[in-house]
Amino acid sequence: MIKAGVLGAGHLGKIHLKLLKQSKNYELVGFYDEAPGATEAIVKEFGYTAFKSTNALIEACDMVVVVTPTSRHYDCAEAVIKAGKHVFIEKPIAETVDEANMLIKMAEKHHILGQVGHVERFNPAFLAVQDIIENPMFIEAHRLAEFNPRGTDVPVVLDLMIHDIDAILSVVKSSVKHVSASGVSVISDTPDIANARIEFENGCVANLTASRISMKKMRKARFFQRDAYISVDFLEKKCEVVRMKGAPEKPDEFAMILQNAEGIKKQIYFENPEVSENNAILDELESFADAINNGTTPTVNLEHGTEALRVAMLVIDDL
Repeated sequence: MIKAGVLGAGHLGKIHLKLLKQSKNYELVGFYDEAPGATEAIVKEFGYTAFKSTNALIEACDMVVVVTPTSRHYDCAEAVIKAGKHVFIEKPIAETVDEANMLIKMAEKHHILGQVGHVERFNPAFLAVQDIIENPMFIEAHRLAEFNPRGTDVPVVLDLMIHDIDAILSVVKSSVKHVSASGVSVISDTPDIANARIEFENGCVANLTASRISMKKMRKARFFQRDAYISVDFLEKKCEVVRMKGAPEKPDEFAMILQNAEGIKKQIYFENPEVSENNAILDELESFADAINNGTTPTVNLEHGTEALRVAMLVIDDL
């Protein structure tokens, strides 16, 4: 089993601790958090082993999950990598692209594996249609959340929109050509609502909206491609595929038929791919365990996390 520890025991850190404890691939060694009061409460409630320093925890582990505030990601990940231990870093990978690139070089030098916690890659609704999304040419995504003080240390782009940026980059096989954006700070010192238009070299356009001051939650994306429309509801874990195919000579009386100006008829077909229930955070941890055990490339490696951060920074720079 892989000996695992957690740096940072806030809301998300506690989730990682719980899931590592449940996993059959990991042996939970313990955690370290800089807040003594929080540490004592966690030990008392859950019985996890608390370490007295970052280095003490790292020394006892084979793999460390970094769930600290974003400003501490680089320092913590650097310590893990230089100790020769594998590292799982919650998104975003780092505070700057330069930091992220340095982590990639360090990981290569020390021959360790790194994964970034872009959890929507493991969302069952997205997984159900991932192979169906082929060469999308227009994408629209909305990620809306009610206000929560947790996470406001970074712009909404790094807090929420980066989830959709990473998911989109994983299915659009083309380089980003141009980014334009607008945003507004309402409650926080950084933008709380933002819209971005990302144009790719192959002509694909993605329009993304993220807000953390909404009255209701929404996490939806729509992918439009030749003869197909695919919708993904990340929150409700549902998906739908609408296809258009050449209409048969004698269609069913209930068939939906469209005819264009040239007289070409196409029939609309509705599909609801099966969505398997899962715990996406547990699955990403298990996926990383498989990569460590088999020496394979993690599903969301450090390069993926860095590219998502690079594009997010282009959005932030244009706000």
